[in-house]
Amino acid sequence: MFQGFSPETVDFMWGVRFNNERGWFEAHKSEYKTYLEYPMKELCRELYKGMDEKYGALGLVSRVCRIYRDARRLHGRGPYKDHLWLTISQPAERWSCLPTFWFEIAPDNYSFGLGYWMAKASTMAKLRARMDNDPETMEKLVRKLEKQDTFQLQGEPFKKQKEAPSELLSPWYNMKGGFSMSSERPHDELLFSPELKPHILERWALLVPLFRYLSTLDGDPDPR
Repeated sequence: MFQGFSPETVDFMWGVRFNNERGWFEAHKSEYKTYLEYPMKELCRELYKGMDEKYGALGLVSRVCRIYRDARRLHGRGPYKDHLWLTISQPAERWSCLPTFWFEIAPDNYSFGLGYWMAKASTMAKLRARMDNDPETMEKLVRKLEKQDTFQLQGEPFKKQKEAPSELLSPWYNMKGGFSMSSERPHDELLFSPELKPHILERWALLVPLFRYLSTLDGDPDPR
């Protein structure tokens, strides 16, 4: 059962950031398994169970990322990630190309939300076409999201702004590529408590209508 992370979790992650080499990691591998890998897998299991019980029709699957970086993509970095994340999304070879619920812990903060980080250009064109053809549906979603204070829209906008159907939709309409609704926080008491799980589930529920809307975009005709 997930009981929260611990100060030792944070200590280990700082250790990886400043000692990112095999010898240090092997000497501290038991700390990794006890303080980071195990609670992350327990949190993932319980978050997935909570989502599946309430939204089983979405057909979700869960994953916890490996701490080991792909040796082909080190680019001068150490062999280990200094942050770890879990994802809950619909099945796909590349989850980052789908709308995805996530939680991530790093040495100095943690975050969670709904990400669509690698949405294809065709998918973004379909999103804009939906807003052009039926702005009211997206406006209803956005108005509900603006009433909450947990998540903020993040992403790279076009340098030259496109004309959106309404001012309300403009930030969404002008996302160049992937985007997310994200909550980022410094380490706090909640992170070290079993209450982290229900806190995340309660707030993910705010994003489920958006998830449903985005998850059907790929079935739309390409408007380009």
